[in-house]
Amino acid sequence: MEALRRLEGGERPGRVLRIGCGAGFSSDRLGPAVDLLAEGRLDWLVLECIGERTMAFGHRDRRRDPSAGYNPRLAARMRALLPLCRRHGTRLLSDMGVANPAAAAERTIAIARELGLAGLTVAWLEGDEVTDIVDRDTPLLEGGTVGEAEGALLAANAYLGIEHLLPALLTGADVVLTGRVADPSLFLAPLVLHFGWEAHDWERLAAGTLVGHLLECGMQVTGGYFADPGRKEVPDLARCGYPLAEVGPDGEAVVTKLASAGGRVSAATVKEQLLYEVHDPTAYVTPDVIADFSRVTVEEVGRDRVRVAGARGRPRPERLKVTLAFDGGWLGEAGVSYAGINAVARAELAREILRERLLGIHGLRCPLRFDLIGVDSLHGTAGVGPVRTEDVRLRVACRTREREEAELVLWETEAILTCGPAGGGGFRGRIVESVTTASSFVARDAVHARVEVLEA
Repeated sequence: MEALRRLEGGERPGRVLRIGCGAGFSSDRLGPAVDLLAEGRLDWLVLECIGERTMAFGHRDRRRDPSAGYNPRLAARMRALLPLCRRHGTRLLSDMGVANPAAAAERTIAIARELGLAGLTVAWLEGDEVTDIVDRDTPLLEGGTVGEAEGALLAANAYLGIEHLLPALLTGADVVLTGRVADPSLFLAPLVLHFGWEAHDWERLAAGTLVGHLLECGMQVTGGYFADPGRKEVPDLARCGYPLAEVGPDGEAVVTKLASAGGRVSAATVKEQLLYEVHDPTAYVTPDVIADFSRVTVEEVGRDRVRVAGARGRPRPERLKVTLAFDGGWLGEAGVSYAGINAVARAELAREILRERLLGIHGLRCPLRFDLIGVDSLHGTAGVGPVRTEDVRLRVACRTREREEAELVLWETEAILTCGPAGGGGFRGRIVESVTTASSFVARDAVHARVEVLEA
């Protein structure tokens, strides 16, 4: 709480803060973030890039290579964004550090030096990994305990909040990189810093959390995930832009986008995102506040401009949520396509043959799926005109602790090509390591964050 105490009673700038989203998940597009930086007159650009499985894969990668474990697209993003951040005076905040924020910071500094951005500073935050305080008796929200879970524990990460994040922002660093931080906290922290909101001003913290929740998933609020042809039309979706918010001292905000960008910001797009992943609108629990969105007002105040207000807040929880990553064994996946007359029937026969061979003859007991997928792809370039031909792909997948079982699934599926039924082709197969995740809680006072700053 020290960082929050340092802000209490301080200057409260009246100027509206302009904050934008430059990514809503690990592999989100880069171009719209470049556009937003170039045209958006932003104070902050936030790239939110971690999901539960993303975090788990980061730990997997770091185990293979101690210099890895951060977002694989970090370098490309930094090369494009850092020069624009400097040119426009925009600070960048992101959780692209994933399982290795220190390495992410070092890579960013190296890129800044390559680009000639002398003096650029990067702060990195660690402390979200809490593997050392999780034991076999730690209960899981999904039931059972860590010791009873299938697969070895890879890592556990707590969702940090603004009390952990603010010390990094207070360094004044041009770039701040983190591991696991609650998504809306990434947007709330710059608001608290800018306006000097007090540590227990639950109403304003809830208002800022509402802003963060609306922006965190990128194009979901500018029409991307909203679009549904013939029902919910969105213009120029191929050039859809990322959102930004103009936030005032009381937390009231206008959600909008660049006028030059495709997409749409409307009451409907905002309402859909407002309800996204909110199990109880009266109690949206974050590390910073328990927010009540049930009385939020959503008002269109111009083209692609929506004003939001009315979030209420209650004291924050005393525990932090934790995501635990476990070794999920091997995933095997294989597919064969069938097309033309009677294709569906042939694919169904192939499915029954593989079911009998894998379960009956070979006696596999690992989880298996047998799916029929497809509409019209194999004859897409055959010039068949409006006549629809049958087109189906048989997919077989398994999860197993034994790689040999996954290899057997691929072998048997490929053998279908000549063993019948007729007309199978286009075999593809792969085997990859997998992870599984579960959730738990830790006491807030058991989590200790640390900040370091590097300079180019």
